[in-house]
Amino acid sequence: MGLLIEGRWHDQWYDTRKSKGEFLRTNSQFRNWITADGSAGPSGESGFPAEAGRYHLYVSLACPWAHRTLIFRALKSLEDIIPVSIVHPYMLDKGWVFDDWKGETADSLYGFNCLHQLYTRANPDYSGRVTVPVLWDTEQETIVSNESSEIIRMFNSAFADYTPEKTDYYPEELRNEIDSINARIYETLNNGVYRCGFATTQKAYETAFTELFDCLDELESRLSKQRFLIGNRITEADWRLFTTLIRFDCVYYSHFKTNLRRIFDYPALHGYTCDLYQQPGIKQTVDFEHIKQHYFFSHETINPTRVVPVGPEINFEVHHERKKSFS
Repeated sequence: MGLLIEGRWHDQWYDTRKSKGEFLRTNSQFRNWITADGSAGPSGESGFPAEAGRYHLYVSLACPWAHRTLIFRALKSLEDIIPVSIVHPYMLDKGWVFDDWKGETADSLYGFNCLHQLYTRANPDYSGRVTVPVLWDTEQETIVSNESSEIIRMFNSAFADYTPEKTDYYPEELRNEIDSINARIYETLNNGVYRCGFATTQKAYETAFTELFDCLDELESRLSKQRFLIGNRITEADWRLFTTLIRFDCVYYSHFKTNLRRIFDYPALHGYTCDLYQQPGIKQTVDFEHIKQHYFFSHETINPTRVVPVGPEINFEVHHERKKSFS
């Protein structure tokens, strides 16, 4: 995971010395919004109206943040409206790249070799991390957004005129509750697994570890009483949680040392994960080979041998009775 400094690529890992060994995630810098009429959104500039074929999504199938956007693209039937390019699972000295992986990974717009080339096409003097997802505007040739939490909200509502799927995953009457749940889960679990895995002191690791499993215990209790995070209705909060849960047992448990318990050991959380995985169109967004290859091969500081585990075998299509139990 390198970065650009004034438009020049540097192969530089996260520096945790100033934060006492704690991993601190940097904020996304491109924060514009696609809106139905092109008016300005909550941040950024105006001029990004919802149009079929105008925008292009860049993702990694391994990345949980990018996975969110693929899920919403599927949920809202936007596959023919917003094409996608997929990066190679390995993230090494050049960062995210488009080297061929079974014919799946290429930049279909510009034929770039590296994702950082897209960032400097948008801003030749860009300084910062080069991350996925990236939502690209082919008309202005710039990045609309590289903030996943905002891209999924654009997909949820901005393209209403282009899709028959009208389900609202961020309904106005539930927004305060959704935002509260998101905030709790983000720092302790979504980002918490990285705070464990990328910690470079025992204290930083143990602090993140304790907070993570406190959160999982709370979620287990909550989901023992209701089907989804907010009653029996799927919302944005569920999908933001799902992309972490689906990676937990196969990667985070061992690779990031979050090994007190597996998701499989939580009856409600495991059933809930299976429930979401079995929703229409979702399993097609999950690629465990990309996930495992990326984490175990890319993070040399954590896994210097780059040996990728064969297991575990996890079946998320097992029968569950959550719909019946909470109907």
